[in-house]
Amino acid sequence: MKTAFILEDIPESQAWLAAALTDSFPEVQIISAMTIADAINMLPGIPKINIALIDLSLPDGSGLKVIEWFNRYSPETVCVVASIFDDDKHIFPALRAGAHGYLLKDQTQASIVQALIGIMTGQPPLSPAIARKLLNHFHAPQTCVQDALTEREKEVLSIIAKGMTMAETAKILGLTRHTIAGYVKDIYRKLNISSRAEAALSAQRMGLI
Repeated sequence: MKTAFILEDIPESQAWLAAALTDSFPEVQIISAMTIADAINMLPGIPKINIALIDLSLPDGSGLKVIEWFNRYSPETVCVVASIFDDDKHIFPALRAGAHGYLLKDQTQASIVQALIGIMTGQPPLSPAIARKLLNHFHAPQTCVQDALTEREKEVLSIIAKGMTMAETAKILGLTRHTIAGYVKDIYRKLNISSRAEAALSAQRMGLI
């Protein structure tokens, strides 16, 4: 972990998130912005950002815009929402925009640090309350949806849910990256999901991991 980005307009919260990042990754370099406009202006000039902590409620709009920017221009960046909001109208749009995780600011700093460290082992950074909401969301339809997945798709889902990249998954299964990308696209469509965090929770609900 080399470079982290924080988008947060409250100085105290920005300092708190920076401290959590430093505790998680002692050598990390932290770059911060307080508005969407500032973030969009500075991001193209930063060579590589490994992780971004993004608030959703900013003075000039929604942090979803910055998540979408990362998803388009820097897909390798792990985008994690850091928010006070725990309702469906904030959680699901963020995950669909490309967020890899969702952490609530009412957690202790130790809990945030534990979640951030988990990224290195492929664990989606989710606050317990958010994980429960996602599991409840998928609970009802999951049995029939699971039946809609082929055995190969279940195999691919079980691997990517553990944090493996598509290239790593292709190597494990002896397939091309292009083939794996096709499977992932079909899996996301069938499960009606759009992020690694949702995929991991779907796989857990199915008993695949």
